[in-house]
Amino acid sequence: MTTRRILSGMILAALVMAAGAGFAAPSVAMQDDANSVAAAATQKLEKKQFQAVKVTLENGIATLSGTVDLYIDKADAEKRVAKVKGVAGVRNMIAVGGPVVADSELQKKLGEKLAYDRVGYGNTFNAITLGVNNGAVTLGGHARTYVDRDSAVALVSTYPGVKDVTDEIEVDPVSIMDDELRLRVAHAVYGYDQLSKYSIDPAKPIRISVQNGNVELYGTVDRKADKDVAYMRAMGVSGVFSVKNFLQVEGAAGEK
Repeated sequence: MTTRRILSGMILAALVMAAGAGFAAPSVAMQDDANSVAAAATQKLEKKQFQAVKVTLENGIATLSGTVDLYIDKADAEKRVAKVKGVAGVRNMIAVGGPVVADSELQKKLGEKLAYDRVGYGNTFNAITLGVNNGAVTLGGHARTYVDRDSAVALVSTYPGVKDVTDEIEVDPVSIMDDELRLRVAHAVYGYDQLSKYSIDPAKPIRISVQNGNVELYGTVDRKADKDVAYMRAMGVSGVFSVKNFLQVEGAAGEK
């Protein structure tokens, strides 16, 4: 009996040790996997613009910290790490360094750049708005295509001094009828002698946005009479369901 008890005890002890080893092995393997994923994520950021960026991984979530010079680099770092196999999500804590630029200057400079963006590619049909608060830029309004929207976001994201970018731009629906309507409204507006002057400077047109037959007018005109005529000309185009006139009059920016 004593021998049996000794053997039973030895067997039980062996089973306990085996079980313990079995539980420990996956933990070590999991840590090795986490280290491998973290290393792969770090390798994705082996570029000069990311030299001050650090990656840590916990439960599949990669946390990015450190600094970059431009917002576009912050956004790019997140995209690169998100593609790494084993990364379930990204927490982007990167701070954008670079120069400190006053909001008023950012508003002016970015506004000028956006005004000329996509000139020659139908920028008359884009009505993108811009807001700046403590270096954080919010883009809104309408873009005719996704290419137009992406171009505006990229332009802002690469400008020194921009700390963050929020994209709230609405892309107009894809529609052959709307495309035809845009051209007819543009012809009706710019083909009128009183309004033809607004076609001279590509950065200061009467902007025409169309969504499912509904027209919106944006931009700045010299006088209220021009604003009213633009509305009447657009409203008179066959196929137009409605016209919202958001044109501003020079010297009366608060007027709708």
